[in-house]
Amino acid sequence: MQTDTRLGTFVEVISGAVKGVQAIAIRLRQIIDEIHPDCVEVPRPGESAAAYGLGPKKMSEAYAYIMPQKTYVNLGFFYGASLSDPANLLEGSGKAMRHIKVYTLEQADNPEIRALLSESIQERKTALGRL
Repeated sequence: MQTDTRLGTFVEVISGAVKGVQAIAIRLRQIIDEIHPDCVEVPRPGESAAAYGLGPKKMSEAYAYIMPQKTYVNLGFFYGASLSDPANLLEGSGKAMRHIKVYTLEQADNPEIRALLSESIQERKTALGRL
């Protein structure tokens, strides 16, 4: 994982969250790194989020984000509306974006989340012609 720290660090993104939420965010970050070790991470403490993508551009190259909340972590997908979601995990009604509210470490390890992340990476590679 390459981290672009011009805007801040992942530690800064999760620093305001309670320990349990921090642990979930860290686990989701590990999963992204396992699935896509060449990803580019762009922590944005001002937005309380970190984006993950093929490059640093949030709205074109990024495929997912981690955003800690009070009692859970939003695992967002910038182009989630185009993903298959047989387990119906994705929430949201926007034109493109969807998210999953992850409340536990066990939920973070759900194979369906890995499948959505893998599909979102492939979607960005295809959209940007980086196959």
